[in-house]
Amino acid sequence: MTMLNPKAEAVLRTNYQKSVAAYWNNNPNDDRVNTVLGEVDGLYHHHYGIGEPDLSVLEGPENTRQERIVEELHRLETAQADLLLDHLGDVRPGDRLMDGGSGRGGTSFMANQRFGCQVDGVTISEYQVGFANDQAQHRGVADKVRFHFRNMLDTGFDSGVMRGIWTNETTMYVDLFELFREFSRLLESGGRYVCITGCSNDVTGGRSSSVSWIDAHYGCMIHPRSEYFRAMAENDLVPIDVVDLTAATIPYWELRTKSELATGVEKPFLTSYREGSFQYLLIAADKVGR
Repeated sequence: MTMLNPKAEAVLRTNYQKSVAAYWNNNPNDDRVNTVLGEVDGLYHHHYGIGEPDLSVLEGPENTRQERIVEELHRLETAQADLLLDHLGDVRPGDRLMDGGSGRGGTSFMANQRFGCQVDGVTISEYQVGFANDQAQHRGVADKVRFHFRNMLDTGFDSGVMRGIWTNETTMYVDLFELFREFSRLLESGGRYVCITGCSNDVTGGRSSSVSWIDAHYGCMIHPRSEYFRAMAENDLVPIDVVDLTAATIPYWELRTKSELATGVEKPFLTSYREGSFQYLLIAADKVGR
């Protein structure tokens, strides 16, 4: 059995957390999508895309078609991050933001570029922390954008120091009540939390085989839609905007089926979105009270 260093033992407190960290440290297949798309312009994301693709990328010289598809997929995933940042509200240069489950840091760098503020990224992948901090040095923003090997359920940051927090396709790895308790502690009064996530549709009465397949593939725990709102209500987070992005993400997945980077997850995502058993939501919520 591989022994963890003392710091890792403090951050990764359960066997499940250790397995999730190992997945994102060592999975070459899914991670290849993230790295190849990130190489387009140096913004490395760990989420999917939204919007109408330019299908002209499928036309023209065949020898450059895959390159054009990659560039278009990356444009769509960056559009998704832009939409998330649009919902953070009034952020000033003196404010502080946190990226929960920050991956290689793409959205954190976009937030710093847009708002000029301090951004702290938190991830349980030591590899991702090193990669993202190297990117911060390369971009010349290491004084403003920092990435930490910490558990977003227990960050260790002081209470009330964050103007905004976001998670982008990371909540399915944690207990929502624990997560939102920590986020509520971290947010200043009136601070904003924004989440983009896939969730199962309560109306259908249970998860479909496609949603279960996605769970098994990523080793995650996809939550029902209602659980997000119950956990927010219990932790003083009041939704101000809920946007169903399901229809907006389907074209991304359809285009991805044309890419040589396709991993096999495309079919269950498309099936579950089209049948309505899975939804892609943006939720923006304000912290109320002290």
